[in-house]
Amino acid sequence: MDVPKDQFSTLLDHGLYSSAQILVLFGDSLFREREYRRAILIYKQALQYHKILPKQSAAAPPTTRSSLSASNRSSSPNSFNTSAINENEVKFKIATCHSSIGESRAALAEMEGIPSKSRNLEMNLMMAKLYRNSRHTRAAVGCYKECLRISPYIIEAIIALAELGVSAKDILSLFPQTPNRSGRPPFDHFDSSRWLQTSNSDYCLLLIYLDRRYHFLLSSLSSDLRYVEAQCCIASNDYRGGLELFSELLQRFPNNIHILLEMAKVKAIIGKNDEAILDFEKVRSIDPYVVTYMDEYAMLLKLKSDLSKLNKLVHDLLNIDPTKPEVFVALSVLWEKKDERGALSYAEKSIRIDERHVAGYIMKGNLFLSMNRPEAAVIAYRGAQELRPDLRSYQGLVRSYLALSKIKEALYAAREAMKAMPQSAKALKLVGDVHASSTSGREKAKKFYESALRLEPGFLGAALALAELHVMEGRNGDAVSLLERYLKDWADDSLHVKLAQVFAATNMLQDALSHYQAALRMNPQNESAKKGLERLEKQMKGVDPDAPEEDEDNEVDDGDGDQEEAELL
Repeated sequence: MDVPKDQFSTLLDHGLYSSAQILVLFGDSLFREREYRRAILIYKQALQYHKILPKQSAAAPPTTRSSLSASNRSSSPNSFNTSAINENEVKFKIATCHSSIGESRAALAEMEGIPSKSRNLEMNLMMAKLYRNSRHTRAAVGCYKECLRISPYIIEAIIALAELGVSAKDILSLFPQTPNRSGRPPFDHFDSSRWLQTSNSDYCLLLIYLDRRYHFLLSSLSSDLRYVEAQCCIASNDYRGGLELFSELLQRFPNNIHILLEMAKVKAIIGKNDEAILDFEKVRSIDPYVVTYMDEYAMLLKLKSDLSKLNKLVHDLLNIDPTKPEVFVALSVLWEKKDERGALSYAEKSIRIDERHVAGYIMKGNLFLSMNRPEAAVIAYRGAQELRPDLRSYQGLVRSYLALSKIKEALYAAREAMKAMPQSAKALKLVGDVHASSTSGREKAKKFYESALRLEPGFLGAALALAELHVMEGRNGDAVSLLERYLKDWADDSLHVKLAQVFAATNMLQDALSHYQAALRMNPQNESAKKGLERLEKQMKGVDPDAPEEDEDNEVDDGDGDQEEAELL
């Protein structure tokens, strides 16, 4: 719609000043219909006509001029204006449209045209996101800090600042110290139980501005400063410290969904899969409509081969909100075995929806590796690392470089993981994996695997890797002893599969058979156990399994690696 200037001037000449907002109203309606480019055009026309208003209002009656001086307080593109338009808020609406269609640079240029003193909380939050997406880290930190100066309740800003390397002390110093109506400061460093207390009006503002992923936090999470410290620990890859702090908070608020989700995500990253699954299931029992991190849950269900729960989860997510990136990652997980190309398209769709969705990059990397495209996998894992480096992106890079026979690059990535996570057994194992890839490095690999087990005695991935190393070196007895020792305390199908493989290699076929069967009883979908059992049955019949189906046997060997890698993830 393009309103002719003469018609618009006629409205003004007749004192119909409220009609000058027709363009903004029309732009708002286009925004709601997701016709963002049309909305941008209309909003810009509104700004052009807005410049006419001061000249026209000078000749208007006093009562009419007063209607033009009213300030529009709503900055949401969904808001209808009943008074003269606010130029800064229209610019914000234009920026929101640009951002919605992925034009971050244009959105940022529009936002930078708003004076800093005129920016409200929502504007500062958008600028912080735009700066971060554009890799202007210092500017992003400044905007996130401004958000917390306005309101200490913006959990999204706390998490972002932690991820950008700001210390917990610096974050806490941003919380306002000015007295409230009662004469007491809303935040007291010596009384951490008060930093989330708020008046009814503040609470309403919080619900408006707070990202909806976190608004339920107010129902249960108090002001404990440990929350900020926990997020800083997670951002610096101190997963153990972060989990300890979250666990303390969970004791005080046992059904807090946000804390449960944060803990489940961290446990999934560090390989505590069973505990993570329990946390996710508890969240869904409390609130079956949660979408946040449900793609992480989907990946865990896939690793556990729990296809019935995975199918139900994806079905539920599609019914809740099919536009979320988490839903498309979950779809990718579901379709991985059925159609890898289709699964890849779902992973890419999640990234198009939210270019900062780390799980989308991780899933994309996993798919490229399974499709024997390690070069593309490296790019995907690097994308995840640029957003938020964690254990899984390091693991993916090491696997990809090893697949490309780039040992130096793999070792560099593994050592980077060890530097970032010096107390992580998983990081130590990564270095061991690289050394184990060459005959000359096996002794070093053994030391790293043993160090990982000393640091985390229950780390099955390191135990399996060390057992495999024993087999390579001809120490089958040591491999059996190690695996049987772990089997006493850790009932896991991967242990049975590895034992079966060792027994089969030493021609102890009956023992191998019993362990393959045990693995399949625990996990009927275990592909390594299925293929190993099929191979074993041929051996027991006196048929050479290598002669007729050599390619298939190679797939069994790949399956062994996949089983170990699945445990790592």
